[in-house]
Amino acid sequence: MRRELQLYIQDTRVDLFKDETVSLTDSIKNVKDIKKVFTTFTKTFTLPASSTNNKLFKHNYNFNIEGGFDNRKKVDAKIELNNVPFRTGKIKLEGVDLKENQAHTYRVTFFGDIVELKDKLGEKKLSDLDLSSYNTEYNPTAIETNLTSSTVASDDIIAPLITHSQRLFYNSDTSVDVADSGNLHYHSGGGQHIKGVKWNELKYALRVNKIIEAIETDFNLSFSSDFFKNTSLTEFDHLYMWLHRKSGAVEDLSGSTTTFETIVDGWTPATISDGAIKSTFGYEYNLTATTFTTNIPTFDNPTLPTTTGLHDFYVQLQTTDTDAYDVALQRDGITVFSKTNHTGDIKISADSSDTHNFTYAAGSYQVIITSTSQISFSDIFWYSLFKYESGPADFSLFANSTNANTGAYNTNSSFTFNVDKQIPDIKIIDFLTGLFKLFNLVAYVESNVIQVKPLDTYYSTSNTYDITQYTNVDKSQVNTALPFKEIIFEFEDTDSFLANTFGELNNRKWGKIFYNEGQDLAESEYKIQAPFGHFLFERISDTATTNNQGQRNIQWGYSVDSNQDPYIGKPLLFYPVYVTTGVISFVDAVDINNVATSHKQITKVNIPSNTPSLSSSTNDMQLNFNNEVNEYTNDTTFSDSLFQKYYSNYIKSVFNVKQRITKVNARLPMNILLNYSLADKFIISGKSYRINSITTNLTTGEADIELLNIL
Repeated sequence: MRRELQLYIQDTRVDLFKDETVSLTDSIKNVKDIKKVFTTFTKTFTLPASSTNNKLFKHNYNFNIEGGFDNRKKVDAKIELNNVPFRTGKIKLEGVDLKENQAHTYRVTFFGDIVELKDKLGEKKLSDLDLSSYNTEYNPTAIETNLTSSTVASDDIIAPLITHSQRLFYNSDTSVDVADSGNLHYHSGGGQHIKGVKWNELKYALRVNKIIEAIETDFNLSFSSDFFKNTSLTEFDHLYMWLHRKSGAVEDLSGSTTTFETIVDGWTPATISDGAIKSTFGYEYNLTATTFTTNIPTFDNPTLPTTTGLHDFYVQLQTTDTDAYDVALQRDGITVFSKTNHTGDIKISADSSDTHNFTYAAGSYQVIITSTSQISFSDIFWYSLFKYESGPADFSLFANSTNANTGAYNTNSSFTFNVDKQIPDIKIIDFLTGLFKLFNLVAYVESNVIQVKPLDTYYSTSNTYDITQYTNVDKSQVNTALPFKEIIFEFEDTDSFLANTFGELNNRKWGKIFYNEGQDLAESEYKIQAPFGHFLFERISDTATTNNQGQRNIQWGYSVDSNQDPYIGKPLLFYPVYVTTGVISFVDAVDINNVATSHKQITKVNIPSNTPSLSSSTNDMQLNFNNEVNEYTNDTTFSDSLFQKYYSNYIKSVFNVKQRITKVNARLPMNILLNYSLADKFIISGKSYRINSITTNLTTGEADIELLNIL
């Protein structure tokens, strides 16, 4: 029985030739091209140049018409069979055939809805997305907070222990400490003991699911939450992208001038209190009870006051740098003094006779320094002189500055880390395609939502149709299913130092697998290459010769090349795992030459990992195609590699010696034609098959079907 086909383009029902053949091809996973995401499409067919069609296409053959039909773009379309909805998608006008200089036919091609994804995204890159809600400050405090945050499950921005240049190690022998080294062993002393991971060696990372959400918002798309956006699916929800646009140190790529803004907070707490008078000076300079002393500081040689109360109070900044800076003094968050474009030393005093002065009142004070270059200060100190109460001068005077002295102090770069300026340089469509390759995803449109599922999940939703009675038994073929001798799964970039070293030692790329079932087959090889970088991470052990503490709970990433020079590479995906490291050293200040000037101890960090958990009993997934030895546990118990979890069922069936492609011709009835999906199974003479591809003449229902026998 002949079907009547109706075609609507932009809600206009177009005229069709009565004898026109419209053949539609469906395929979602094809053994001939495993890595592609397929869509429904038709062979190019023709429409008559009727008045209705001419009006729709605006006489496209006449290029002199202003505001004509733009045949560079695909437009909305839908197909009905016997007035029953069949497919929605896009129509592209390929061209117009003329006869005697008059339009005769329009050549068009129909594409399924999924093509909209590529059309909408075009050449846009991840940097074109609006990711501004994830912007954060780049300074020591912010980096430390995001490095030591314990909520990976909910934090969309974190700072993993991946250095862009600095080599990290651990040696607990303090006698061999080297100042400014990457030794993570913490020692409280100064000098040679000031060492550890520098704050400015670290960069932020963004949860991949947040990139997916930004794509939806910016391009008016909607993805299903089966895989993308599924917060219960740890192996994807906990996947992060390292925000590494350029090799080496982070630069302010916003186009504005880098600001070095520092809230001075390096004072040791000191206290002045007599029960009646209580004054709190300085940021983290909170004055509580202390034993008064008769020791008057020798600097400034103060004159001994004769009346009770505050007699002198100031903050002094001393520097030999000649670069200009702005300085502000705030009390309880309110600015009480400011000076812009100042050079050299400055004394900000409560004494009105001084050049730079402010009105004193009790409160919490802080100093803020802002500059466009990094400035080193030899000292920043508070000075206060009190008359405690009437009485002998050697009892009632208190003057103290030693406890309020920072010593050498360096302003640190602080600027807004704009995610769109720091995110890796990759097209959005290539990023999505890479995710599809990693996790063997398929996509199709249902109710205007792009359904994204792993292939095995998609096939698990299948229905079954017995098409035996509709099959032409006089016309069929059985061919080999395997067009390749082996399939290679790999990451595009494994040239970072540790991964490259692995490759040199093992004669294969880190995370790569060759799958061929051990057979020496005659066909060519086939490669599935994810467009991402892939790091081999390193768990750190103590290298001390005495008092060796063994393996530490620390794992890190090293973004340098084989020469240990800073390396850009391809976009890096990884899992952050929050661990208790024990005490390690974090450098929270460096001087103008990037030499460590102060350090502190931290005990918990987000380490980078190729597994979402450090215990295979919790989650045995690993972000390698091959089942590699886990860098942290040094075992192979993380058995769910990318290949094993997402590819093996399909690929192993393709390589099975009993696998065949069966080609049949069938005339499918309307109840099957209108309802089948590519996840469904067809049964012929009691044997079950999956659909490799199907090409259907929509007017006759005759279909050429490629089937894979289910083993």
